[in-house]
Order: sequence, then C-alpha cells, then structure tokens
Amino acid sequence: MRSVFGVAIGVLLLCSAPATAPCDDGISTPELQIVGKEGRYRVEVRCDGQTALASGENGLWSIAADWREGWPCEWYHADAEEVERAGPWTILKGRIELPTGCWQLRDAYRPAGRTIQCVRRFTWEGKAAAQRTTLSVRWQANVKTAQALLPGILYYGNPSGEASGRVPVFHGRDGEEAIFEEHRYPVPLAALEGQGKLRRYGAALHSVPCPVPCGNLPDQWWSLGVTVEDDSLELVLLSGPCACNGRRSAIKAVQGGLVPYDEAFLTVAPGTVIEKTFCLEAYPVGQEGSGFRRPLWSAVDRLQPFSLDGLPAFDEIVEAKYRFAKSRWYKSGDIAGFRKYPDRNCFVLGWCGQAAAPGYALQVLADGLGDPDAVSMACQSLDFLASAQFYEGGFHTWYDCDKQVWSRHEPLSQGQAMLNFARAIQAGRRDGRSTGRWETFLRRACDFHAERILSEDWRPRSTDEAFFIAPLCEASRCFEHTRYRQAAEKAAEHYAQRHVSMREPYWGGTLDARCEDKEGAYAAFQGFLALYDLTGEKRFLDWAEHACDVVLTYLVLWDIDLPAGRLRNHGFKTRGWTAVSPQNQHIDMYGVVMAPDVYRLGQILKREDLKRLALLMFRSCGQLIDPYGSQGEQPQQTNYAQRGQIDDVFSLRGGYAESWTVFWITAHFLNAAAQLKELGVPIWD
Repeated sequence: MRSVFGVAIGVLLLCSAPATAPCDDGISTPELQIVGKEGRYRVEVRCDGQTALASGENGLWSIAADWREGWPCEWYHADAEEVERAGPWTILKGRIELPTGCWQLRDAYRPAGRTIQCVRRFTWEGKAAAQRTTLSVRWQANVKTAQALLPGILYYGNPSGEASGRVPVFHGRDGEEAIFEEHRYPVPLAALEGQGKLRRYGAALHSVPCPVPCGNLPDQWWSLGVTVEDDSLELVLLSGPCACNGRRSAIKAVQGGLVPYDEAFLTVAPGTVIEKTFCLEAYPVGQEGSGFRRPLWSAVDRLQPFSLDGLPAFDEIVEAKYRFAKSRWYKSGDIAGFRKYPDRNCFVLGWCGQAAAPGYALQVLADGLGDPDAVSMACQSLDFLASAQFYEGGFHTWYDCDKQVWSRHEPLSQGQAMLNFARAIQAGRRDGRSTGRWETFLRRACDFHAERILSEDWRPRSTDEAFFIAPLCEASRCFEHTRYRQAAEKAAEHYAQRHVSMREPYWGGTLDARCEDKEGAYAAFQGFLALYDLTGEKRFLDWAEHACDVVLTYLVLWDIDLPAGRLRNHGFKTRGWTAVSPQNQHIDMYGVVMAPDVYRLGQILKREDLKRLALLMFRSCGQLIDPYGSQGEQPQQTNYAQRGQIDDVFSLRGGYAESWTVFWITAHFLNAAAQLKELGVPIWD
C-alpha cells in the first residue's frame, strides 16, 4: 500500500478488550488515528503502532454516480474537511459535489469492545433524484498479499473446492473481487490475514447487515467482501453490487455456479439520509491460519446471539423426534432398524442415514421417554447392524431390506457408525445389557481401520477420514487397546499438519460436495477433542480450539431478516443454524450434531460462551418441526436454491425445502440430546 500522507492531529481512539477475550494473539487493541494536512483528513487503524487499515488515497468516501456494463462507474471521492469530538465519538464531515447536487457525508467513530465502530451517514441534497448510484465503505489493508476468510463463503481462497468450479475463489491477485450479499454471511464480517512490515497481523471489517434504502432490485441488501485494486487489498461494503470468480454482477444462486445479479444500484430521492454501521478491527496474529479467530469472537461479543427466548425446549424437541423416529422403524424377522427414507426399506450407516445413532441415544434417553419399546428398538437395531458385511475397504454402509443385500463404501460414514457403536457399548455396559455382538463388530472395524491408518501408504484425500479418530479413541478406552490410540494419534497429527495453518482449510466432510465445509472442520474438531479427553495432551486441545473456531464461522450468529414466505410465517430465527459449505449455500440444522462437542470444549476451557452457543445450536435447530416431528433440510436464508435452474432469483430467499427428510435430521437430535444429558445438561427440565 502507498504511504499515508500528512501528520497525526492528535485524535486517537483506543479500544478495550471484553472481559473474556478468547483467541487473542497478543493483547493489542486497534487505534484510530486521524491524519490531516491542509484541511483534509484521512483515517488510519493502527495495530502495535503500525498502520493496518487506512482510508483510500483518493478519499475517505467514494460514491459512484452511474452504472455501465454491469458495474458502478463515474466514481467521486472526498476526504474529510472537519473533525470534532462529542463524548466518546470522533466525528468527521465532508462533501462530494456532483453536477446534479451535493452529498453531505459524516463518519462518527467510537471504541466498541475490541473494535472501532463507525456510523457512516450519506445525505443527498440534489434537486432531483440521484440516479444509478452506488455508495461504499472502503478500507485499504497495509499488506501486499493476504488470505481472506468470508464466513460460510470463502476460506483462505477455497483451494480444495476451486477445481470443482462450483465455489467462490480468491487468490489476492490484482483485479480480483469477492463481494457477496450480507444475508449470505452466517457471521457478518470479512477478515484478512497477512504479513506486515514487522509481523503477521489480521484485519476485519464487521457489518451490521441490513437492506439498503432506495434499492433498484427487490430485496436489495448491502454487499460485503474483499477486492484487489492497483495491488491494494481492500475490505469493502457496497450498496448492492456483487462479484466473484472474475464475474461482476453475479451471485452464487445455484449449486453449480453463478447467475446474473445486475443493476444493483440506488435511486435516491432529494433529502434522503442513508446510514451504514460497521466496525473495524486490527490485531497481531501469532500463528499462521489464526487470523480469523479474534474477529469471530469479537462478532460473538458484539452480536450476543445466546438468547433462548421463544425457542423450543429440549423435552419438546426430543419427544417430537422420538415420535418421528418410530415412524421410520422397520422390522422383518431378524432385520430391524431405522429407515433412511419414508418410502424405501433401507438402512444407512453414518452420514444422511445414521441408522446406528438411536442404538446409543435411546439407551440414554429411555428413562425420560416413558416408552418400554425404546431400549428394545435400540438393541434390536444394533444387533442387526452389527452384521454389516466387510469388504476390502472396511464395511458396507447401506442395507436393502427387501433384497437383503449390503452395499456401498463411504469412509466417513464408517467412522460415524463406529462412534455410534462405541457409545452404545459404553451405555449398554453401564446398564448390564448384552453388548457382545456390538463389540465383535466394533473390534473388527477398528482393527481394520487402525491398521490401514498406521500403514506407511495411508494418504487420505480430504478431512473426511478424521471421523475415524473419535471412535478409535473410544474403542481404545473400551478395549484397552493401544493400537487404536496410536492410529488415532497418527491421524490427528496428519490433519493438524495439513489444516491448522489454513494453507489447506478443512474440507471434504460431505458426500455431495468437494470443497471446504463445516463437516470437514467438525470431523477434525471432534477427533482432536476426543484425543484430548483420552490423553490430556495440550496439543490436541489447541488443535481442537482451532478447528472449533473454523466450525463456528459457519454458525449463524444473527437473525437474518426474511421476506414473506414459509420461514417468516413461522417467525423463524436463523441464529444457531449453520451454513453448509461454499458450494451449498443454504443453511441446515447440523449445529445440533456439533453442539455436544462445543459444550464439552466449554467445560474443559471453563468458557460459558461456548456452552451457551451449544445450547442455542440444539434448541434453535428444533424450530420448524411439524406435527409429525419432521423437518426439511434446506431453509433458504439467502439467494440460493439447491437445484439446477431458477426462474426468479428474488423468489428464493425465505423459501424452505422440506421434502428431503432423510433420517439424520431425526437421529442426530436424539444422539445430541443423549450426549448433552451425559454432560450434565438437564434436558428433561
């Protein structure tokens, strides 16, 4: 970035950290410095005395007065002309003169936790409406190269997903733009991490998301992201324009890629006042790959997403999900289990089917369910599933009840099923049940995968095989088998080496996407945490904290305002739900799957914020349960639909695809409720 001109005029804002400041790399707080010369004032945000962010050299404020070839044009710029103080606020004023009138401009800054808050005001004083207008917030980062994290959208460039052609990418090259609608962000911030002159530092632009007044498009919101212009990295907010992957005026509205999103300008009537609130943050980064962590927790501190008011209670959710689980029960002779689909007689271990999960959950929950059949169904299902056939890659995960045939081979599903069995064995032993068949199956599966992982040629493609770590840990405890622990440790070391630096972000934890995703991050988090519980070694706890923070960047921390539609009819609150991946941009209830591990981490670290987030994740995900106890998998909080073609992009947001009711949506609620009960959460109160 070019040097900042002028001298400081003595206006300095220092931010204070919250009482609890997790994930700090150092104790520095950002400083706001007003720099002035000859009646022109610019703004810097400093970290450890070095400029981290600065208003652009062409002005603190930038406004485009036209729209051409799918993008804003005819930009006008201005620096501040006046500076004053009012209580905690530092106020800068200026103006931009256009041929058709004048924009009066005002920024008001004050400390806010570990950030600097700004309320930017634009007032149009023309005699006629300002046509085809774009307003902006632009902050230049003082690094030549940096990695960006846009929560739920872009993870240090999305290097693993890039080959698919289905995800946003960003390399930090000149001319690149990655700008997305604010309602697409589970955590409304854009963060950068890079090497400054003296040390590594991070910077973030936090937004208070909102629709933009005077928008030309239906349901037009501000847009947030990162750009590179003249080799300067910028964190930006625009009043609607979106861009990614070399395409301007385009958004990711379908699974396969981008669709047009043109003419996102404003028509501003005379006298209109438009305000935009945002926060700036700059901080040292002690370890590569950790630059997103401090702004994540600053966002949690700012947004305070913890309230459980109006959300379904634990017992209400568990009762509904158990009732629905029984509708998927199938038994024919010795064949017994829970079907993945409502209209197909098949059991599926792991992933979307989770046929083995009730085998653990119903044992733990039986005392509160008041149904003598609960334990019987749990045991019968596991007795049958323990007969899963093995092949050269482990054991098959699909069983066709009509054809009586086992098939398919999904490594991550095997790991998830093995963990279900391990937990069921522990619960069964406590209550004196016969667990011999389950133990025989789990030993065989662990023997197979432990030897495979410990072999010299084990090279997993993605983070999906991290789902083997937790069951190997549990089996090591169950059977006092050191070989299982050794395999778990090797896998954890492998994934930490690959992912903690974020040069290769956690990825590949789903079967229907080949990109960075929360499931991959969760697989690592679950595994690292299980190893810490088994060994007590701090390195595993450190890795678990990192992976958990990546997981939480997918967690929706605010209630996204929704247009008329199914979700708004239900008064749906998005807090606690999770964005799926950079490829699949709807939200789902996977937060319930992760909640027990987030809660457990909170217990270990004595952090109430983590425990409160975990409770939010479970209870919020209990929304939208219908009278049968069913839910659909895909609420549409943004301009996105999980299908190939769309007729009207503005008809998507607020929609709800409820017909895809695979069994994981039920099983994991029961599974998580059982885990939380064992962690001491009073789920029946």
